[in-house]
Amino acid sequence: MTEEGTGTESLLQAAMEMARKAGEAHMRHFRSAGLQTEAKFNESDVVTVADKEAERIIISGIRSRFPAHFILSEESGASHTGSRIRWIIDPLDGTTNFSQGLPLFSVSIAIEIDGEDAVGVVYAPRLDEMFCAVKGSGAFLNGERISCSSKTTLDKAVAATGFPVDKDSNPDNNLDNVARIMPRLRGLRRLGSAALDLCYVAAGFLDGYWEMNLHEWDVAAGRLIAREAGAAYGLWRNGDDRGICALAATPGIYRSLADLLE
Repeated sequence: MTEEGTGTESLLQAAMEMARKAGEAHMRHFRSAGLQTEAKFNESDVVTVADKEAERIIISGIRSRFPAHFILSEESGASHTGSRIRWIIDPLDGTTNFSQGLPLFSVSIAIEIDGEDAVGVVYAPRLDEMFCAVKGSGAFLNGERISCSSKTTLDKAVAATGFPVDKDSNPDNNLDNVARIMPRLRGLRRLGSAALDLCYVAAGFLDGYWEMNLHEWDVAAGRLIAREAGAAYGLWRNGDDRGICALAATPGIYRSLADLLE
């Protein structure tokens, strides 16, 4: 039980409700005429009114129902409390896709208890795909249990990757890994939402995924969902200046990918 007397299943239901409401905000703006984008780090790192509206909905929901809980969100940063429970939010993962009218974007909500992943929710509103997991209870897509693929060789595998926002100015930008790994795979995809990439590994739609320069809000929900679906998840680089370098894959190819990444 949590400190406020609510269990992980109750927290899961709350997170799913908030994700759906945030997704409704996405859809009010998706493919709308005159959608404005603002650059953050550079022109590859953008934010829209939908990001901000979805974040307000989620944070308001948390503060009204769980006022003592800690919140870490992509757009607003961190609110510090003494709580054992931390919500980690990406209100719109895949903003570039969203701003272009592409349907691969999502809401990502994770909940940590005592520093450990406890609940993960990723909702893709345009596709109406709700991924969720509670630690120790498996992973689900729209209420149906999911599991990762059983592939064991790279030549039969389809993987996804992504690129850091400073790819134009920093040569440490994953292109060397793509050149090394892509010829060994059946296919390589660039979906544009890290949270969905991890969930698609969980569901077996992808067999592997790697990316550098990620943040906690990109991966916290998806990594729990992937692990609960039987996938392997870890860091292929750690402790350097390229943020979270995440790797998720079916166990049969995880080591093969990890050995190729630099």
